[in-house]
Amino acid sequence: MGAVGIIGTGAYLPEKVLTNADLEKMVDTNDKWIVSRTGIRERRIASEKQASSDLAVEAGKQALESAGITAEELDLIIVATVTPDMPFPATACLVQDRLGASKAATFDLSAACTGFLYGLATGSQFIQTGLYRHVLVIGVDCLSRITDYTDRNTCVLFGDGAGAAVLGPVAEGEGFLSFELGGDGSGGDLLKQSGGGSRHPASKESVEQRLHFISMNGREVFKFAVRVLGSSAEEALRKAGMTKEDVDFLIPHQANDRIIETAIHRLGLSRDKVVVNLDRYGNMSSASIPVALNEAYRSGRIKKGETLVLVGFGGGMTWGASVLKWTMDPVS
Repeated sequence: MGAVGIIGTGAYLPEKVLTNADLEKMVDTNDKWIVSRTGIRERRIASEKQASSDLAVEAGKQALESAGITAEELDLIIVATVTPDMPFPATACLVQDRLGASKAATFDLSAACTGFLYGLATGSQFIQTGLYRHVLVIGVDCLSRITDYTDRNTCVLFGDGAGAAVLGPVAEGEGFLSFELGGDGSGGDLLKQSGGGSRHPASKESVEQRLHFISMNGREVFKFAVRVLGSSAEEALRKAGMTKEDVDFLIPHQANDRIIETAIHRLGLSRDKVVVNLDRYGNMSSASIPVALNEAYRSGRIKKGETLVLVGFGGGMTWGASVLKWTMDPVS
């Protein structure tokens, strides 16, 4: 079983920007309230013609170019999303066709905001066992499609975007050093979209009851997040045989600045070791970690040989973390 790492990254963000000032015209809120409670100032919104697959394809193309491989060399495409284009076929199938990755197997994965980390853990194992060589993992969500813009507590949080990573063999001692994944289904009601599935299929009643929008118990989700974000990162470090002092950069799920601050405090990191773009993009669910990773890499902030910790949490409830030794040279 050889070492596996990230050999290419990419991202795509829609052009439309929804600012806090825009939201002030839509719902009873204001910029000061939003920033003080979340740290978010603006977020990106997909156009009416764009679906999750459109965003995913663009991020995938960029990741393939970064990795220096063609779509034909992909063995597997995993798309982590809670906003697929449709219930089936899988969004990964649509992405495969448009990328021209005719040899790749495809499937979607649903773990909410932890989806990208679940995808990395899943994809890396296909390579470690020798079954596949190159796996494309994409985290994408168009949360604006399921956001209730009459709910002042949730509509300020979410944005749209896609981030991608190509996984492949790397030198021993590099790449992914550990994974820590978890779930607690007893918290399933804390953050959910009730309508549209087999429990509450689409109907006049489900629409009138606004079941097709995100609903969230913000207080309980916050308590859950501050507990698992730090503990899962610590467990991933333990599995890798490392300590907090070994961490060069923390790349957390971009949900709330106060949640991120608790993880920073627990891990004893300085703010300059933490990648945060929450203020510009809001919570993009499964896209938030790969978009932040891509920005940190392309800006030259993270460098080959450095130790990164990726950590997130999401509906389900789910959580996950990974420690990896960065393998990519700076962008020329």
